[in-house]
Amino acid sequence: MIIDSWLIWLIAAAGCLAIEVLTQSMWALCLASGSLLAMVAALLGLDAIYQVAALAIGSFAAYLLLIPIFKRMRARFNSRHGHAARTGMDALLGRRATVTHEIRPGELGRARIDGDNWQVRAPGSDGVIPRGAEVTVTAYDSIILDVALI
Repeated sequence: MIIDSWLIWLIAAAGCLAIEVLTQSMWALCLASGSLLAMVAALLGLDAIYQVAALAIGSFAAYLLLIPIFKRMRARFNSRHGHAARTGMDALLGRRATVTHEIRPGELGRARIDGDNWQVRAPGSDGVIPRGAEVTVTAYDSIILDVALI
């Protein structure tokens, strides 16, 4: 059984979309767009050389069109939130936490943020921060969070 070339381009587009979802690298999205244009060329009955040319032209055109769109979306996000998207440990800065084990001056305690339990300390705090108190994350050192009483 011979598979039609349009089906191959459709499978290639689906594979590129799957890679895009997993990696968020944008180049796979551009190749998926080019693959769809190549599929259209195959459905029109054009030769393989024209299909590959459609892949190249479609991918390049998608790249030229998508870059400004994604830049505008990122700028809109940054202006709305006042900062670039934070990830990893930086995403914890400014977050509220609930103390689960009291924090004594110079000692470590524990606090919960979104169900995760972290070791915390309260530099500059003169008193004990009791269990159940609300604190905010001010900094981190490795996996130990610095917090301050709200």
